[in-house]
Formats: sequence, C-alpha cells, structure tokens
Amino acid sequence: MSRSGYTDDCEDTWASIRWRGAVASALRGRRGQEMLRELADALDAMPVKELAAESLVTTDGMCCTLGALGQARGTDMAAIDPEDRETVSKTFGIAEAMAAEIMWLNDEAVNEWDYSAYPARKADEPIAARRWRYMRNWVDKQLKSVAGAKGGA
Repeated sequence: MSRSGYTDDCEDTWASIRWRGAVASALRGRRGQEMLRELADALDAMPVKELAAESLVTTDGMCCTLGALGQARGTDMAAIDPEDRETVSKTFGIAEAMAAEIMWLNDEAVNEWDYSAYPARKADEPIAARRWRYMRNWVDKQLKSVAGAKGGA
C-alpha cells in the first residue's frame, strides 16, 4: 500500500464507485477548485520544476505536489506524517479523497518506464521533472473540465 492508502483490492465494486465519486466531488467542489488554482500557482512558482515522491518534503528540500503547496503557504511540514492522509487532508483544507488521489498520482502514476503518460517528454528529462510536468498538466485538466461542465469558456 502506498501513502495514498490505495490498494489493488477492488473486490467491493460499490465501494470503489463511491470512492471515485468522492474524488470527483472533491475535485469539482469550491474548496477543491480553490486549492487546485492555488496549487497551479505554487507549482509554477517553483524555481526548480521537479517533484519528489513518497514525502511532503525530503531532507534536501525537494517536495511532492502537496509539499509544493505547503511551501508556498509557509506550512511547517516537518511534523506531518506524509502517510497519514487524514492529517494531510486537514492540513491542506481538502477532502481526504482528494488528498489521497493527489498523493497517488504524484507517487504512483509517474514512473521510470512508462513514457506514454508524459506530455512532450524529453529524452534526458529526469523523473522528478517528468513528475512535475505530469502533475501540472493534471491540475490544468481538473480546472478545465469543471469550467467546461459549468458552461464556462
């Protein structure tokens, strides 16, 4: 199991459907959309466009997607257990389902060998840079899909 809390156990179909609904609702909601806009700004403001996995902030100062938001907010993340998604979600003011989804995407969706998921991949681009680009594009997709669903431009 990863820090997101996700597992490969999908025996309860209705539980999976309810969870995906909770994720979608959190991403569409006012709190989720506000956080996604703030997250886009935080990612864009990073001097080095690279993201770590499995940790909010590493000992050398590299952060994950949520860690980038925490740094932009000035949040002390040293005391936060990155594996405790309930505390992580409360710290960032988002639903637990949204926190888990972002952690899973940051840690698990980007890997060393699957290059098809990375837009405009560069041959020598390190995984940390691919992770930043993947997550930044994901944030944009979440914001655009909601604007389109509400009849926005």
